Order: sequence, then structure tokens, then C-alpha cells
Amino acid sequence: MNKKLVAVAVAGLLAAPLAAQAQTANVTLYGRLNLDMEVINAKQDTTQNPGNTGTDGNATKANIFRVMSNSSRLGVRGSEALGGGLSAIFQIESAVGPATGGGLGATLGTRETFVGLQGGWGTFKMGYFLTPYDDIHPIFGNVPTLATSILGTQALWSNTGWSSNYQYGGAFDDRAANSIRYDSPNIGGFTGSVQIGSAVSGGDPTNGSQCITNGGIVATGTPCGTTVAQQRRHAYLVSLNGLYNNGPFSAGIAYEIHNNFRPNSTAVAGTAFVGQLNPDTNRIGALRLQDEGLSIAASWNFGVVKVGGVFEQLKYDAAVGGGDFKRNFWGASLTWNLGPGQLYAMYGNAGNGTGSALDYQQVGAVRKGSNTGAQQWEVSYTYALSKRTLLQAGYVQIANRSNGAYNFGVNAISGTCLQTSGVAEAACGSSAKPQGIMTGIVHFF
Repeated sequence: MNKKLVAVAVAGLLAAPLAAQAQTANVTLYGRLNLDMEVINAKQDTTQNPGNTGTDGNATKANIFRVMSNSSRLGVRGSEALGGGLSAIFQIESAVGPATGGGLGATLGTRETFVGLQGGWGTFKMGYFLTPYDDIHPIFGNVPTLATSILGTQALWSNTGWSSNYQYGGAFDDRAANSIRYDSPNIGGFTGSVQIGSAVSGGDPTNGSQCITNGGIVATGTPCGTTVAQQRRHAYLVSLNGLYNNGPFSAGIAYEIHNNFRPNSTAVAGTAFVGQLNPDTNRIGALRLQDEGLSIAASWNFGVVKVGGVFEQLKYDAAVGGGDFKRNFWGASLTWNLGPGQLYAMYGNAGNGTGSALDYQQVGAVRKGSNTGAQQWEVSYTYALSKRTLLQAGYVQIANRSNGAYNFGVNAISGTCLQTSGVAEAACGSSAKPQGIMTGIVHFF
């Protein structure tokens, strides 16, 4: 059956009263199944792997076999011509879990989901989608690996994927809720985008509440008559990019700022923030934190070989003790049309965190202090069986320094490279570096 007709039928089931209008629009059902087999070698803590304990009381390295679904999805998208070169556009995209039998989940639209308008002036949309900061990734050359498995180059770049349970993960290329976005038309190879988004619900109730009396603070759970839940009323992000793609040369710059976007409700006794009031939340102990990310990438396609490079600087306000810390990252990549497929190789280097913050303050995997950096190596080969089906195989290694905390950017290994924010500990380092091989099949429809 024609998949456009199937999409119309699906839309009719979701909204029967609108079936007639859906039939007049250009509606397409699409998706992707992306699965791989992986063998991971990593050192997990004793909580995650209690039966694999060495003589020192810590878990030893373990080989882990798993089948993973890497950003598999199902979606419906379409457009309607409104006249005068103007079109209405929409998309509803949801994650699926073919490796474990997972369906669409409790709700639809867990991925790129929006409605908007498009014309010669560009595209405007509202909804839930990736920020412009993410658009710089293909310039670096991660397209053959699809950036959706353990081979994803974002393990170190952009601090994505893994935040453990410390704080908001500090990612700068993630999806943002409550967003509006504008993408310019292509003018001589130049394009630009800007997006404004907010926190998931404009507040963070997961951090509980505190009792405030007479301008002072009483510990959580202590009765005092008035309980004030945390409301990050002015939490927002702004993300923008400028890209050039014309001929063999591509380049881009992206910047993103988060204001009060990363929740923190802890004011540790003896630190500079005890007793201070956050003007955005009217609450003591919930600090106004601002984070920034800047990324620059470029590549040159020589025909058979494409080379790319990237530089990034991340800056985070410290939640404890005041100050901030920065981390620089650089990487190089090569994409080689070798035989019937493409060979891809990359190297990335994340430096130690530096700045005025106390040592070992942490956001996601980025830490302040000595030996908090890491390196990433990977090589992969992608072979196209057809325009819609790919085979791929590869190897990746994340080599943390002794106080590093980096894990795979996608499908991180639980209990590996755990570090306690504010504490120097050799819980990862070279003895615990996560590494793995994978082979997989991807089918687009």
C-alpha cells in the first residue's frame, strides 16, 4: 500500500473529524529502524555489577553483550499549499523500541514534533525539536555513523547524552520544549537559524520544596506553615547558528545560552550561597545558573576524502561555592569513499575543566580540576545495500583521565565512570574506559 495513503489512514484514526482535511494535504508516513549488536568492555561499580568484584572491593572490567535500538522512530509529516508560495507544515515523530518490543510509549510526539509555516522568506515553527546548535554536527562528518549509537561523536562534544543523577546534563544540542524557531532561506550557500525555548514545564517540581520563614530557610520537610515549590519562571534558552555549504567547503558556528535552565536546589552549609535569594524563584538555595556553549566546525570535500575539524568551548556556572568553569574540546575527522562504502575515523580531545569554581564541580560529564579530560577514538565502515538499507560496523573508545567522567554519548553504560561532584576520586581513568565494537543494520522507510 502507498505509504502516503497509509499515513492519511493513520491521521484519520488519530483525528477522525479532520480526515477530510488530511486527505487534501501532502501527508507522508516515514520511519527508521536502526539496530546493532554490541560487545562493550567497561568497568561498572559494584551496585550495577555486584557479582564481578575484585580483591580491592571494586568491580572489575566486564564484557557486556547487548542489542540496542539507536534512535529508531516512526513519524507522520506533511504540508499544505496555502497560496502565494506559502505552505503550512507539520510533523509528529515518536521513538520506538524494536530491541525490547517497546511501542510508541504513553504519548506521541516524543521526538521532532511541530507545526509551522514555510515560504520564500524561510521557515517558522513551534513545538519540540533539536536546537540550531545540533545542526553543526554533520559538518564535522558524523553522517556515516548517523550519530545515534555508541559511535556517536557527541560523547565528548557538546556534553550530551549522559548526566547521571547529579544535575541537568548540560547538553547544548538537545531538544528543547516550548520552542519557537526560525530558519532562513539559502542565500548563496549561507543559512542561519535561531530558536528560543524554555524548561520542560517552566519549573522543576522534581527537586521538592523548601520552607521559608522570615527571610530565612528551614530544612526540607520541617513544618513551618508555608511551603514554596520551586518555580523557574524565567528559565529559557537561546540557540543560534550560521552555516555555509557551497561546493567542497562547509563551515558553521553555533552558540547557545541557558539561563536558569539547570535546576539546583542545594545550598551547602559553609558555601557562599547559603542564605542568598534567587530573584527568579524567590527561593533560597535555588540558584540562578547560566551556561554557555560555542562550537565552530569546518570541512573540505576532496571528492574521495572529506576532512573535518571542530572546536568547542563550554562554560558552566558552579552550583556550589560560586564562580564558573570552562572546558575546551577539539576534534578531527576523515570520511573516505573506500570500495563500495565509506570509512569514517575521528579523534576528539576534551581538556581539563578550568576556571574560578571549586575543584571537581561537575555538570553532566564536564568537571573542573586536574585530570578531568578525556580522549575519544573511533573507526567505522558503512555499506549501502540500497538507498534505504545500510550495514555498519565500528569500534569506539572513551579514554578518561583519572578524574574524568565521560561515557558513551548514546546508550551509556550504567555504573561506569561515576564521579561525585565536588570530590576528587579515581573512579574511572584508564582502568575503566568504556570501549566497544558494534555491527548493525539500518532501514529507512
